Amino acid sequence: MGKLVLIRHGESEWNKKGLWTGWQNVPLSEKGKAEAKNAAIALKDIEFHFTFCSDLIRASETLEIIKRELNISLLPTVRHEALKERNYGQFTGKSKWHIQKKLGIEKFKKIRRGWNEPIENGETLKDVFLRVLPYFKKSIFPYLTKDKNVLLVAHGNSIRVLIKHLENISDRGIEKIEIKTGEVLLYEIDTQGRILYREKRLVNKDSGKQ
Repeated sequence: MGKLVLIRHGESEWNKKGLWTGWQNVPLSEKGKAEAKNAAIALKDIEFHFTFCSDLIRASETLEIIKRELNISLLPTVRHEALKERNYGQFTGKSKWHIQKKLGIEKFKKIRRGWNEPIENGETLKDVFLRVLPYFKKSIFPYLTKDKNVLLVAHGNSIRVLIKHLENISDRGIEKIEIKTGEVLLYEIDTQGRILYREKRLVNKDSGKQ
């Protein structure tokens, strides 16, 4: 089986400000660009055959920086909307910390991390799961079964739902999982989708949160 590397994009300008970004096309901050370079350093020993990312600019910018640093800029990339961040609906563009103050910590945690907590005009994490997983199974997993190494750059929530699937995490358990900007996760899985090896290659402890 090939290797699967999951990376959350580097810090965006809205991450820096503590704003819910969702589907908005916000570019990387300077810190985010540095995080992408650090992610590339953690992957120097892997030869990639295919790359994927969401269709949002912060993921695309992160991947292009990584490809440049790894000297694989000519490797084709598939960009797809199925891999994009959760749609935060009415909260898009608003300060997370103002919302927390308004709603209270417990309600805020449910909205931010809960499995099936609705947001007006937005998505639940379950909704994200239901669009990411079919795409992963159809368009990415088959390459892994052919011994190809895949690099995927996406978002905090689109990566969280892949982790839920790969690690068989419960609906309640996924609420505790958080992916920081620039974080690098490496998986080796068998043809049945069972994990053979898992490693955190890079965790930026002070990185912005989605």
